[in-house]
Amino acid sequence: MGDWKFAQANRGQQLAKLHQFSVVKRQGEKEIEFQITVREYANPADPPLAFFAQADKETNQNSAPYRPHGWGGSLLDALAACIREIERFPYEG
Repeated sequence: MGDWKFAQANRGQQLAKLHQFSVVKRQGEKEIEFQITVREYANPADPPLAFFAQADKETNQNSAPYRPHGWGGSLLDALAACIREIERFPYEG
């Protein structure tokens, strides 16, 4: 457990460490860059899902806009889930 987790005074504060990533989605001739933020919660409500990843852009904007995201028990699990969701729908921005 990292020392930073002890800074949280109570669970309601939902302290999280942020990890930043970038991934490029190739769509035809275009390259669309997505920035992904992964939150590592100090005291997650559901301990097996301590990591939450979310992209900075929505996909599928013309039908039903969807912001790619993913949960996981590790940073890798959450990040990989989010990247899979980015690839799931086209970017129509």
